[in-house]
Amino acid sequence: MKKTFRASLLSALVGMGALATHSATFADEVKWPTRPVQVVVIANPGGDTDFNARMMAKYFNEITGKTMVVTNVAGGGGTLAAEQVKGAAADGNTILFTHPGQLIVNEVAGLTEDSYETFDVACIAGVDKSTVFVASKQSGVTSMQDLVDKSKANPGSITYGTEMGSFSHIQGLMLEKLTGAKLKMVDGGTVSDRVVGMLGGRLDMGAITYGSVQDYVQGGQMVALGQPNDERNAMLGEVPTLKEQGLDITMDKPYVVAFPKGTDPAIVKKMSDIMKQITEQPAYAEDLKKFKQPVAFYGTEEAKQILAKTREDFMQFKDELRKAK
Repeated sequence: MKKTFRASLLSALVGMGALATHSATFADEVKWPTRPVQVVVIANPGGDTDFNARMMAKYFNEITGKTMVVTNVAGGGGTLAAEQVKGAAADGNTILFTHPGQLIVNEVAGLTEDSYETFDVACIAGVDKSTVFVASKQSGVTSMQDLVDKSKANPGSITYGTEMGSFSHIQGLMLEKLTGAKLKMVDGGTVSDRVVGMLGGRLDMGAITYGSVQDYVQGGQMVALGQPNDERNAMLGEVPTLKEQGLDITMDKPYVVAFPKGTDPAIVKKMSDIMKQITEQPAYAEDLKKFKQPVAFYGTEEAKQILAKTREDFMQFKDELRKAK
């Protein structure tokens, strides 16, 4: 029997009926922002999450004429940033910029009791579709089928570099569940650490944004095995989808904008409306190409439904994630 697993936004919406959409018209009755808005990002500068937050801030400033300032609070798998925003005044002046790796995986892994419902979700500001499963040249793995065959023939012989209990860990567990393969999960550190580990032959493979490994793929030091997207992201070149290789699996990482609980709904809506306007700017789409990311946006209700479905999907890996703590 063919197995199917989807952690994609489109599949999360299937069966939910017609979803409400936000008007691009601002909630004129609310006077916000009245002072600089701080966006607390769960990651260090330079990565995909930070990039998306800074693009949001750039165009927020242009559209509103007001100031949005990005603050990076890494550590604790994103829990430090979440705690900072959770404890902030619910006046609309502090925003959390996060993704399911913090907002859902941490709850499933037992790192926090908080969930996406701890915050007032405004919208999904973008969706990463630039991740690829990639293998080192030294591993000898040349394709997804090769990976599955070698893993089944010698379980645990292929090391999968990840940050244990993180989103990339979930991606590896999903791959195992779908294919029946058994990988050796290794805590390889940050993305840059994992890239170095693969180049040095200490790690065989991982799920990494293509921009971080593109030069090595083109140089022959690594092999891009497949992109876990429903359709090819053309910005990734000739990297095939997993579906094209007979593995019906998609994995999306949405970027979530959220406020402290109790924030005025008019402010939450206005932020969602502004983000929608940002995604309609041609220059914004051009900027996203730097991270090989297409434009995507989901309003408040859509975002909450997507997160609820994602949480349901991830809960099946609860035991594995908690063992890895």
